Amino acid sequence: MEISFFGILSKLFASSGFAGFLEDPRQLIMIIVGCVLLYMGIKKKYEPLLLVPIAVGILFCNFPGTGILNPPTETSSPGFMWVLYQGVQHAIYPSIIFMGIGAMTDFGPLISRPSSLLLGAAAQFGIFSAFLLALALGFDPKVAAAIGVIGGADGPTAILTASRLAEDYLPAIAIAAYSYMALIPMIQPPLMKLLTTEEERKIKMEQMRTVSKTEKIVFPIVVMIFVVLLIPDTAPLIGMLMLGNLLKECSVTDRLSDTAQNALMNIVTIALGLSVGCKAHAETFLTLETIKIIALGLLAFLLSTAGGLIFGKIMCKLSGGKINPLIGSAGVSAVPMAARVSQIEGQKANPANFLLMHAMGPNVAGVIGSAVAAGFMLKLFGM
Repeated sequence: MEISFFGILSKLFASSGFAGFLEDPRQLIMIIVGCVLLYMGIKKKYEPLLLVPIAVGILFCNFPGTGILNPPTETSSPGFMWVLYQGVQHAIYPSIIFMGIGAMTDFGPLISRPSSLLLGAAAQFGIFSAFLLALALGFDPKVAAAIGVIGGADGPTAILTASRLAEDYLPAIAIAAYSYMALIPMIQPPLMKLLTTEEERKIKMEQMRTVSKTEKIVFPIVVMIFVVLLIPDTAPLIGMLMLGNLLKECSVTDRLSDTAQNALMNIVTIALGLSVGCKAHAETFLTLETIKIIALGLLAFLLSTAGGLIFGKIMCKLSGGKINPLIGSAGVSAVPMAARVSQIEGQKANPANFLLMHAMGPNVAGVIGSAVAAGFMLKLFGM
């Protein structure tokens, strides 16, 4: 059988991924989207540890003909990314990341000032507001609940909730959550200046009391028992968060704490990013719903920041001007970035201001608050 040179080229092209773009040009658009996210992660340094793997995952799933996401069949093995995605599907990766966050977190500021829990709770206002708005826009209640969790500014929590309630919208929700977390230094300051006066921003807070080692060990145990018994659906997040913190504070598991903070955290972050990106297929991502989700996510984040600031102003009044309301903006759970923004804005108003440790209280309270809010949504809609 004689085969011409051009016949070989024709067959080679027909079997290549380039031919797939002729059938569905939207995949080419998604490859461009992936490259833009790579630019944002590498050049602009917007959450690069997760945005870069997510971007590469988007490239993987939109290369035609790879079969990288194919489920197992009787005659074939599953695709590589299908296997990795099971860690998202079954809430493994977000839970392990929460353990790493717990191992890196100092709950001392929260223990020293328990009222910080109120600021963390107030900063979840955006979650429930965005949920109601999403319902008004016609989203299914499960999807609306997953969209609302973006307002907590907690990527792992948003991913876990979306994987359970709105799997088709997981990439849009995850990308929105991490993008807004990365943009906190740009998004929050204008709102902080709008909702607080210069005199309030100048308030210098007193040094917090020293927290004992015993308190730091008992705290994660008590919180784990109470919160998980109250809302069992929070167990994967709250349980692992408090386990990580206990490993850090008990002083007898230093090797485990180091692994949770570093090697294990890094490995799971790569797997999580690739898995999330690989769900961003052109058919489900390039839709009007994705635009709505990104807009609602931004609104949820703004409302959460506003809720924390407004409650911070209330606490300022009730304390006789001893609490700087700027720390309320740290009630969103982007640790420690939101606390750093409070510190920076406080020092702009008063160079003698040192709000970082004061803001860390609401910041870690926000981590707990967003996990509780997500558990509440899962309890209502995860049946």
